[in-house]
Amino acid sequence: MNIQRTRRLAQAYFRDTRVLVRQFHSVLLLFAILLLIGTVVLHFTYDAGNPLDWGAAFHTAFKLMFFETVGDYPSHPLAQLVYLLWPIMGLVMVVNGMVRFGTALFNRQERKEAWQVAVASTYHDHVVVCGLGKVGCRVVSQLIGMQQSIIGIEANESAVFLERVRKEGVTVLMGDARSRELLEKAGIKEAAAVVACTESDLTNLEIALEARELNPNIKVVMRMFDQELAERVRKGFGIKTAFSTSALAAPAFAAAATRAAVEYSFYVEDVLLNISRVTVPSGSPLVGMRVGEVEQTLDLSIVLYQGPEGMDLHPTPELVLAGESQIVVLATLESLARLGQMNKREEEYQSQKRGGKAWLDRLRRKKRG
Repeated sequence: MNIQRTRRLAQAYFRDTRVLVRQFHSVLLLFAILLLIGTVVLHFTYDAGNPLDWGAAFHTAFKLMFFETVGDYPSHPLAQLVYLLWPIMGLVMVVNGMVRFGTALFNRQERKEAWQVAVASTYHDHVVVCGLGKVGCRVVSQLIGMQQSIIGIEANESAVFLERVRKEGVTVLMGDARSRELLEKAGIKEAAAVVACTESDLTNLEIALEARELNPNIKVVMRMFDQELAERVRKGFGIKTAFSTSALAAPAFAAAATRAAVEYSFYVEDVLLNISRVTVPSGSPLVGMRVGEVEQTLDLSIVLYQGPEGMDLHPTPELVLAGESQIVVLATLESLARLGQMNKREEEYQSQKRGGKAWLDRLRRKKRG
């Protein structure tokens, strides 16, 4: 990543310098012409002392352009003209152009936005995150953790999370992400994905459509508050990754209302699936059971096993569960409830079974009486 970052910065410096040269090309061209003319004239006409070779003539003309006197005043009219006019023209050019060019060239912070655009132009296969609020900041953090290259776009210069994102080393462009020009500056045509997560559904939709028009192959991820609108966007615009905020939040609320130790929830069609981390105590009936047997019995999937031998991200069906181990399961809330009832120490499990049978016997005797 450090090598890639260094290469990207080198490319950005080169492209930014090229932009500056184009911006100041008239001033630079005039400066070069005057310097060339002064060098030629002084080389052939300077007569105050020893004749000037090409190097000395160039040095003298250059210093005259910056209002510095070099050598004795010549007697030849053309050389006198250079001595008199070149400092004046050079002073005007230096004040109006060269100083601004040099400042812009060596002090990139004075041109923060232009420099960010230059850096952005070096990206490809990156993710453009539009809207750097609370959600956008979290998205950026997750993408950084996955080693993704990111360019952020934010309209509000005083956004709360803006500095945090910048401190993460993310290139940020300021402006309206619906702007075609700004999206192009963010390298949308070279991007792998765009995440539209502003506070407005319509703004996110406009960003998505503009990005898709500029790059038909780009992956579009949208944040939407209206679940019905998100469904319509999926069907009407072919954007499959349009997420309703309420739909994403609902699983978390539903899972939190249960006793299950749910760490993450999501919907697949109308089925709520949950990821839960479970500790298997030494006296649990699960100890000694095979992974495949547990999955078949409780109708769930064990996606991770951590036992005495270490962690297994792909436990085989034949793997036997040990006491004081941990499993991560993918299951419905009903399956998690059954797992919770079963995954107790032997005495608790038998007590629970006896308690249930005793309650059933009492109910039967009451009906007979």
